[in-house]
Amino acid sequence: MKKILLAQTDTTVGFLSQNAERLEEVKMREGNKPFLKVYSEFSTLRNAIRIPLYFRGVVRHARKTTFIVKNQAFRYVGDTEHARLIQPYGWLYSTSANPSGGSFDNTFCFDRSDRVIEDSRGLQELSASHIYKLGRVRRRRIR
Repeated sequence: MKKILLAQTDTTVGFLSQNAERLEEVKMREGNKPFLKVYSEFSTLRNAIRIPLYFRGVVRHARKTTFIVKNQAFRYVGDTEHARLIQPYGWLYSTSANPSGGSFDNTFCFDRSDRVIEDSRGLQELSASHIYKLGRVRRRRIR
């Protein structure tokens, strides 16, 4: 999928795509900064990233939480409206719908997206997710 979707994620308004280069272009972002991957099914997540056994239950039941394992950032969204959007693709890169380092702007979002998907929640900027870096048996809160 090369299109850039604009949608309400589980935390805030975001750009979604499977094309990281296109997202970098849209956000005017440096190429060395990786994007968050969002998964709608736990089995797909486990096939892509080796989650430490100690934290599998934590990851499966966490909401509005981003995890980092070996410098790979991911979020499992479970059974939510956001998950129904991601499910046909398996996973999508996700990033906030604002210029890199900038604040939210409606005109920027609509101008840069190929497709706008609005559900019953509308499009609104909400609080950011919690971020944890997971080791084998330790987790460290980043945000």
